[in-house]
Amino acid sequence: MRTSAKELVDSQPDVILANTSPATAVLQRETRVIPIVFGSVSDPVGSGFVVSLSRPGGNITGFIDTEASMAGKWLELLIEIAPGTKRAAIMFNPDTAPGGGSYFLTSFEEAARSFKAEPMMARVHSEADIETVMNSLGREPPGGLVVMPDVYMHIHRALIILLAARNKVPAVSYAKLIPKAGGLISYGADLGDLWLRTATYVDRILRGAKPAELPVQLPTKFEMVVNLKTAKSLGLTVPQSILLRADEVIE
Repeated sequence: MRTSAKELVDSQPDVILANTSPATAVLQRETRVIPIVFGSVSDPVGSGFVVSLSRPGGNITGFIDTEASMAGKWLELLIEIAPGTKRAAIMFNPDTAPGGGSYFLTSFEEAARSFKAEPMMARVHSEADIETVMNSLGREPPGGLVVMPDVYMHIHRALIILLAARNKVPAVSYAKLIPKAGGLISYGADLGDLWLRTATYVDRILRGAKPAELPVQLPTKFEMVVNLKTAKSLGLTVPQSILLRADEVIE
């Protein structure tokens, strides 16, 4: 990624579009002059990309895909769809997750306390670590999983889906492609809408706008997807409250 970022900056483009925090970080190391617009970053202030959301202050601006408070919402969904959950893990790789994972942890722990579920910080660095976490959640007392928005989790989503099914672990994720691939349920920003909005910033910069003067924006559209087939295989009955709110129900 560092090599590609250097090659890209050396080509002197008018603007660069970045996807994910790791990509934005390596591009920032290569240039503080060429405008960069990110389209899928959770914590741009904590990552040092911008001074503030309202006034970015440098050569970088863009669109946030997930606010910190979403971790509490994911756990709420987990308890709603699997009310027997006694232990709740949030899984992430500290090397790639926003703030090393800390960005979401306060919201997650507060929600766990309110639902009287034991919170678990599942830090993983390898496929073996992921398997260990999933095997642990499959044992008594009943455990559930929140998958943190993290490029490492994204890359290993197929393994997480497989192990969740094998260990009968209900899991909530951030992206609709996970329940579409066999996961249980997702809730997150409508990424299609987010990237359309990101394109407008690229256009404005090409017309002369400065990234420092374009405020970082939050998602405005969200979508929930639930997989009934997966719920049935886990022995869960999806409550009507979720079915009524879901944007897509996979049968």
